[in-house]
Amino acid sequence: MIDQLLGPLRLLGELLASVGYGTRFFLRLCGLGVLALRRLRLVVDQVHFIGNFSLSIILVSGLLIGFVLGLQGYYTLRRYGSEEALGLLVTLSLVRELGPVVTALLFAGRAGTSLTAEVGLMKAGEQIDAMEMMAVDPVARVLAPRFVAAVICMPLLAALFSALGVLGGYLVGVELIGVDAGAFWAQMQDGVDWLEDVGNGVVKSVVFGFTVAFVALFVGYEAEPTPEGVSRATTTTVVVASLAILALDFILTALMFSAG
Repeated sequence: MIDQLLGPLRLLGELLASVGYGTRFFLRLCGLGVLALRRLRLVVDQVHFIGNFSLSIILVSGLLIGFVLGLQGYYTLRRYGSEEALGLLVTLSLVRELGPVVTALLFAGRAGTSLTAEVGLMKAGEQIDAMEMMAVDPVARVLAPRFVAAVICMPLLAALFSALGVLGGYLVGVELIGVDAGAFWAQMQDGVDWLEDVGNGVVKSVVFGFTVAFVALFVGYEAEPTPEGVSRATTTTVVVASLAILALDFILTALMFSAG
């Protein structure tokens, strides 16, 4: 009977300990991330590695999603005689939701897994232990520059995703279907608010950048130093980061776009 009562308590204690350790790790990363800006070259190298190598999949995906939004949006708006609002529909869908969320999911799958595998392999190859033996903090030297670079890259990639999505919607709606180009751009300019719509989308992308970077680096740093452990860690990064992005998107949307 006592063992049955102590079992859930142990699980709860382990959960609280894990949450506490993860919170301390996140705060440490944030603090060291500010200091990492002093070594600007390291951050720039990681921005190139993380952002530049993720650029192609982000741009192509944004353009294709713009195609789909333009096509589906046109057929939906045509039922109500509002085809001229296609530009507004495409832009709001991208800057509010699809831009930050889809970019973050793609970023987690491309850059997040790369960060996890890189850090995990360094741990498996005992490079992390070697740094500690030489009195070099691996979190400050290895993780912090990557953390800052990922946070910088995420909103930039989300902006490019949205821009290519709008272009895709324009190509399908105006060039292919025949929606009036002036109405497309005028409706978009009149209906999109820079602070409420674009600004909130940028805030979302920054939050998602923190989330993906932290999950990828934390899972990689805590991975088992074996090939199987690194493989499991990369899978864990995709699953945990994706679920965290979707959960945070719901919370942020409820806070930002609630009535009032």
